[in-house]
Amino acid sequence: MSRVLNKSYIIGVGSTKFEKPRGERDYDELGLEAAVKALLDAGITYDDVEYAACGYVFGDSTCGQRVLYHLGLTGIPIVNLNNACSAGSAAFVNAVNTVRGGQAECAIAVGFEKMAPGSLSTPWTDRIFPMAGTLAQLWEIEEQNGYAEPENGPYAAQIFGAAGREYCERYGARPEHLAAIAAKNHSHSARNPYAQFRVPLSTAEVLGSRRVARDVTLPMCSPTSDGGAAAVVASEAFVRKHCLQDRAVEIAAVAVASDSSLLYNARSRIELAGADMTRRAARAAFAAAGLTPADIQVMELHDCFAANELISYDALGLCPPGNAHKIVEAGDNTYGGKWVINPSGGLESKGHPLGATGLGMIFSAVLQVRGEAGRLQAPGVRNALTHNVGLRGACVVSILQRPSFWKPGSTAATRFGYNVADEVRQISASDLAKVRSQQHYSDFISPPLGGAGWTGTGLGTDVPSPRARL
Repeated sequence: MSRVLNKSYIIGVGSTKFEKPRGERDYDELGLEAAVKALLDAGITYDDVEYAACGYVFGDSTCGQRVLYHLGLTGIPIVNLNNACSAGSAAFVNAVNTVRGGQAECAIAVGFEKMAPGSLSTPWTDRIFPMAGTLAQLWEIEEQNGYAEPENGPYAAQIFGAAGREYCERYGARPEHLAAIAAKNHSHSARNPYAQFRVPLSTAEVLGSRRVARDVTLPMCSPTSDGGAAAVVASEAFVRKHCLQDRAVEIAAVAVASDSSLLYNARSRIELAGADMTRRAARAAFAAAGLTPADIQVMELHDCFAANELISYDALGLCPPGNAHKIVEAGDNTYGGKWVINPSGGLESKGHPLGATGLGMIFSAVLQVRGEAGRLQAPGVRNALTHNVGLRGACVVSILQRPSFWKPGSTAATRFGYNVADEVRQISASDLAKVRSQQHYSDFISPPLGGAGWTGTGLGTDVPSPRARL
């Protein structure tokens, strides 16, 4: 049965800086900052929002409400989603589908995460780990390949490191290719004020760094991070009614895939890392958008490890099977090549606050399509792709493009009063006042300036801390 869906557009985006977990800011401060910035970018208030979807991994059951109640208690539907590292993209897809299905004219997706320092691990010790089957088969395959003992490194480093090792064994790629990907991403992030790591590294420095797993050095890994990101999604009618043609970016396609039977039946370390999810989500997204990889100029890929960026080139259809390392050799993954891949620095150096990661990709891609990415801007961008993976398992591929009705007008710099691509500022009290609900706001959760519990920290120099009363 054919279905006619409404077109949907991103009219506002916002992001915090992604930072090393220190416990200085709670999740609701991070989520609120991102949401306020997205609403400021859109030029609307929370009263215009009819639906909200929130993505996070480590948190209690209604963290999204906690974040958004700081903007007002308007009674709109608020849903919370956890889909591992693709939780933010799951929230984005949920908001997009709500607008496309005609259930709302305007929706907001917010992703946020407050993480524990150190390697990613599960907090649960009294229930089955969703990755248990993956690790069991990985260790079987590794033993068959001559590794008698399981690795002692973090489980994610084991999985993606083994996938990269299989790609090298099959197709002739080398550790130098993985190191070159990591070096490229760290070079890109040096110009990104939102990035956790901003020190460029050479391929030799990446190879010579401390090993985390057999073939994985520290700069090849994404860090744990705290952060938030958000996007406001609207219908074409909403865009035109509010005269937002100067900032609207069309969502040409969103596609979601979970694991197929190849996951275990292929007995492949590459498939254990989710390659088939990427393959199927990418095919669906390109078909829905009526585009091919050659039509894309910039991409934000899920480089949780350098190995995953390498195998994703193949799975996304950027090259014939087995030729991903040739993209690296040709420089076709950076400025001056076929595609600019991870201009933000990617997860490896921008950071990886799980619930915020996918929407952080959307933030970067929207600025690229608008031509507002500052020092990170790729030339001639009309179409951008984001790719977000959560193991066991979900993959989201989104394609964004400049709409046919696009017209020049205000920019993010004029809307914010500073260049958001090249500078990160925390929100102020006046920012919050501009976008919060004018009809259904309570200062009990976010008290007025100088109110009980005022700390003046966390959200900027003049915003009361949400810790103040509740």
